Amino acid sequence: MAHSLEGLGKVPELRKRLLYTLGMLAVYRIGIFVTVPGVDREIMANYVKYGQTGLLGLFDMFSGGAISQMSIFALGVMPYISASIIFQLLAVVIPALERLQKEGDAGRRKINQYTRYAAVGLAAVQGIGIAVWLQSLNSQAGTENVVRMSSFMFKFLTVLSLTTGTMFLMWLGESITERGIGNGVSLIIFAGIVARLPEAVVQTFQLSTLAGGRLEPLTLGMIFVLILATMGAIVFFERGQRRIPVQYAKKVVGRKLYGGQTTHLPLKVNTAGVIPPIFASSILMFPATLSNLFPGAAWVVWMQNALTPGGLFYDFLYVGMIVFFAFFYTAVTFNPVDVADNLKKNGGFVPGIRAGKATADYIDRVLSRITVGGAIYISVICVLPTIMQQHFSVPFYFGGTSLLIVVGVAMDTAGQIESHLISRSYEGFAGAHGPRVRGRRDNY
Repeated sequence: MAHSLEGLGKVPELRKRLLYTLGMLAVYRIGIFVTVPGVDREIMANYVKYGQTGLLGLFDMFSGGAISQMSIFALGVMPYISASIIFQLLAVVIPALERLQKEGDAGRRKINQYTRYAAVGLAAVQGIGIAVWLQSLNSQAGTENVVRMSSFMFKFLTVLSLTTGTMFLMWLGESITERGIGNGVSLIIFAGIVARLPEAVVQTFQLSTLAGGRLEPLTLGMIFVLILATMGAIVFFERGQRRIPVQYAKKVVGRKLYGGQTTHLPLKVNTAGVIPPIFASSILMFPATLSNLFPGAAWVVWMQNALTPGGLFYDFLYVGMIVFFAFFYTAVTFNPVDVADNLKKNGGFVPGIRAGKATADYIDRVLSRITVGGAIYISVICVLPTIMQQHFSVPFYFGGTSLLIVVGVAMDTAGQIESHLISRSYEGFAGAHGPRVRGRRDNY
């Protein structure tokens, strides 16, 4: 590891990319503290901390506290992510978008452009909703005036500020992807979540007997071990693959023999990533958001009581939704028929399976089986922290979704850095000491 870290400074291009990425993330964190004009930051922070904020609590987690600051980055990159997911789903039902996806880089650039337009529209709509909601807080009993500006001017500035902030973060993420070390949007979410790590460590220490709390040092040690075990499980399952062997037929072209190679088709255990818990959390937090629109309504109160986080019914419904969205999103993003057709066109086949429909059915069957394990893994990771908090009073300050994002992005970023090192004949993070071979690269 020491030799690998030493190699980071020996690659000028990689060093520039790392510095550029850190600089852009620093700009993002500075922008978190730029408040929307007309909002009292202290009152807003107290309301988000102690009030019933519903879906805003989820957004505040992904935005690194931007909601509690009511920052110009309050919407974060969530509108862009939502627009990307929407276009991925639309590509299944709209033939024109499906054709664009298959056109290569040109088609993807068009879809990305449409995604940006949709993200701006979603940000504007959400900005209007937040502006109206902030003004409604002034009329609530026992709540100080959060907004200190005239109605029309406040709405206009709020929508303009939030939409511009989202557009800036979109540009920031794409710049990190192109000129940094990649995964720009994911790194922005990662930075927002990790920014709360020092506060979480301090709060956990304050609960110990060493700082006058109730937790023994042995209990804190067990919590630390449990967190490490959870992170280890995430790494294990995120790297887990089912490799289907693929054989390519031999072809004679002129006097040369091509093909005859043996490779594999990797199928990830968790193909859907963090999309299932994000969708499930958003849907289950929606009743709490409805309480702001329909205060005191009997059906809203019943839904809030039934969907209390930590309750048996809530956990059961949460797990059910995670399993459903794991299968749904996997089916949307991975098409076994297309994979089987591509293998057939390139002369590849699965040993013992006929090419074409039989191969597609076999891949679909294997993918469905491993998705069961992936859905169970995501459910356990997401529900376990809540159970530990509610029933055993264990101070988990990061939910399962946050841990999935943090560990997943960290693994992807390490892979990006390692690929830069390997491409320049430097040893990677997991590599062994071996001779350099100049002018030759292995093809995988």
